Amino acid sequence: MSKSPNKHNRLYMEARPMEDGLAEAIDEGRIGPSDDPKILAEEFGWDKDLAKKIWAFGPDTTGPNMVVDMCKGVQYLNEIKDSVVAGFQWASKEGPLAEENMRGVCYEVCDVVLHADAIHRGGGQMISTARRAIYASQLTAKPRLLEPVYMVEIQGALGGIYSVLNQKRGHVFEEMQRPGTPLYNIKAYLPVVESFGFSGQLRSATSGQAFPQCVFDHWDMMSSDPLEAGSQATTLVADIRKRKGLKLQMTPLSDFEDKL
Repeated sequence: MSKSPNKHNRLYMEARPMEDGLAEAIDEGRIGPSDDPKILAEEFGWDKDLAKKIWAFGPDTTGPNMVVDMCKGVQYLNEIKDSVVAGFQWASKEGPLAEENMRGVCYEVCDVVLHADAIHRGGGQMISTARRAIYASQLTAKPRLLEPVYMVEIQGALGGIYSVLNQKRGHVFEEMQRPGTPLYNIKAYLPVVESFGFSGQLRSATSGQAFPQCVFDHWDMMSSDPLEAGSQATTLVADIRKRKGLKLQMTPLSDFEDKL
């Protein structure tokens, strides 16, 4: 729950992960602001009425996050819709962990308590309120970092390839021998953050006999908790914040609650 600066309005929100495959469907353009909500009902099991209550996709109105109206019988709700959407676009572009784009999050507006007088519930009051509610709801919903993953095609002799991939958290998913030769075509997934220096290591481990080609393939969730001290994700968040010149310490949830 977040209170507006003038303490006259309250916004209740909840964050949850999107269904598997929904973010990819939005990326591919199969689901978007102007599309028939039937696809959501048929492919992802959404209630048809709820699918009609999507307020926005974000960031940039087409991204793989959404804000949905779950309210029942709230007065003046349409008047604050634009403000909530503006706060959502802002927050989904600069998330609370490292001010990076969010992905695969559905925000539900659960309830709204608004002042009867329109002058007390304008954009100046509601945009920052929506942003704070979105940040707080994400931080309480066990957020995770997503890392980009390359698909790597390697051509060469097997010796040395697997050891280098194992050091770099790589994962082989296809291995084919070229008929009549000792050479193999290997396809593997490799986290982008581990790809720096990968070609050099591979060449030295295979005496220059293996040639990698990297292409972005998908986003993968990091299993470690970015809110847990000492975890790999926490270290990564600190590195990103340092690079961007932000405070190394994430804004703690208690700070949002002070303003709630």
